[in-house]
Amino acid sequence: MKTIRTWKRAQGASCIGVALLAGLYAVGAVAGGDQERDHEHEHEHASVKHVLLISFDGLHEQDVARCIGSNACPNLALLARSGTTYTNAHTPGLSDSFPGLAALVTGGSPKSAGLFYDVSYDRTLYAPSDTNCTGKQGWNVVFDETTGIDGENGGALTHLDGGGAFNPQAIPHTLVNGVCTPVYPHNYVKTNTIFEVVKHNVKGARTAWADKHAWGYDWLNGPSGAGVDDLSRTEINSIDPATGTNYTDLYQHTEQFDNFHVQSLINEIDGKDSTGRSGADVPTVFGANFQTLSVAQKATVATGGGYLDASFTPGPQVAGAITYLDNALGRIVSELRQRNLYASTAIIVTAKHGQSPSDHSKLVKNGDTLSKLLEANNYLDPNGNFGQNSTKSGNLNDGTGLVGTGLVQSDDVGLIWLRDQSQLPAVMETLKDNLSCNAPGICADGPQAYILSGPQLASRFGNPARGRTPDIIVQPNPGVIYTSSTAKDEEHGGNAPDDSHLGLVVYVPHAHHAGQTNDERVLTTQVAPTIMRLLDLKPELLQSVAIEGTRALPEFDRERF
Repeated sequence: MKTIRTWKRAQGASCIGVALLAGLYAVGAVAGGDQERDHEHEHEHASVKHVLLISFDGLHEQDVARCIGSNACPNLALLARSGTTYTNAHTPGLSDSFPGLAALVTGGSPKSAGLFYDVSYDRTLYAPSDTNCTGKQGWNVVFDETTGIDGENGGALTHLDGGGAFNPQAIPHTLVNGVCTPVYPHNYVKTNTIFEVVKHNVKGARTAWADKHAWGYDWLNGPSGAGVDDLSRTEINSIDPATGTNYTDLYQHTEQFDNFHVQSLINEIDGKDSTGRSGADVPTVFGANFQTLSVAQKATVATGGGYLDASFTPGPQVAGAITYLDNALGRIVSELRQRNLYASTAIIVTAKHGQSPSDHSKLVKNGDTLSKLLEANNYLDPNGNFGQNSTKSGNLNDGTGLVGTGLVQSDDVGLIWLRDQSQLPAVMETLKDNLSCNAPGICADGPQAYILSGPQLASRFGNPARGRTPDIIVQPNPGVIYTSSTAKDEEHGGNAPDDSHLGLVVYVPHAHHAGQTNDERVLTTQVAPTIMRLLDLKPELLQSVAIEGTRALPEFDRERF
């Protein structure tokens, strides 16, 4: 059942018992019938000329509640007091960066958009070196930092822009009307994006985005390849010449990378392109991704990373990261005000994904027991020689990965593409016989764990027989990370509670129902059709919205055409 609360600052300890966000929300009534509400929505939407979408990766709903309640994020609190906070927002089943962002900009889950991970598998594709499409099919697709030409032949990532072009060794092929055709990231996403729809349907529209990988996020352009007018080419894994390391080594270093995105947004608000070197119209839809919080969450608790307890009390790094992000938000909003754009710009703050586990006591790192179990039973090569795990240089995307081998992609979830799909019943039996955390078990024996395959998997994620969808998805017990890395204590990618339950604050100028919280369960896929509504566009222009029947967020889901 939907619950709406009206925002007001707590007046003493008596409010704490009824407040959801540490004393900041008090139960209130929503007045007005449907006719009055429709009129109010029409008025508030009419002023929206621009939509700014911000993803603070790792931002849990609990982070939003705690930082607002403790006055640790005054700029986010200001948006919340003027907008709607959705306290029960979740990713659509998988919480890696690709499906997480695809949810926000296509309105679809992996079932329609086709993005499961930045490292995935497609049985229909040919190797990058197979330019005639005459060899074996089944390619381990890697659209990450090595998608830029700096990564060619395993080269060092020496340029912030990834080298300025695609790495040809990262681009697989497919047959299109009998012609062997390259598959760039924008060809890989299966449905269109908000950027394409806005450009095509809003006269004079301009679009912009900034993300963490310079060339892997080319898919934001959508199948047309031209959805984003200004796609900022910034690579977080590039080497900072000032330090000799990439920007993910320390969260303070990640702040420097995220500052590139802050400056891009400020430039765009100022009527320039993202570089600030050329004049350009202020984008109709624009935004950026921020990584500082995600890096701080992953850092080990022993070094001050992550959270102190199950209540999401931030450790020193997470607290510092949240302060930085709120200050960055303040800089962006301040620029909108200075340019007289705040009254015509809707602002959506959310995340591609959360991070798991926030409760360090639940952390289990047994190594990649999932892959080891499959290898030991000859469902994958027993020596680990599959996909791009086996290249001549030892680096991903050097063009020498193996074809037709199947793949396991695991973080705090396991995605399994079988080498031989006829082995599915046997593989499922093996997995079910090894659910415990005792070697060689896969730590999926708890009440919140599950293994999907067959019709149950197909209904949620698409039919594996078509080539893109994994044959099996393993969701282990919350807290399990399939790694033995000593460098991180949290991960994302799956559907554990801390992965999927995200912060979501929507500010719309001149909203009549400002300062509310909405407790109805919503999915982040609902952000994309909401953006369509705000710009007076039919949500069904988004192909994933039409396929999956995705509705706009509550309060924005009424027909206005």
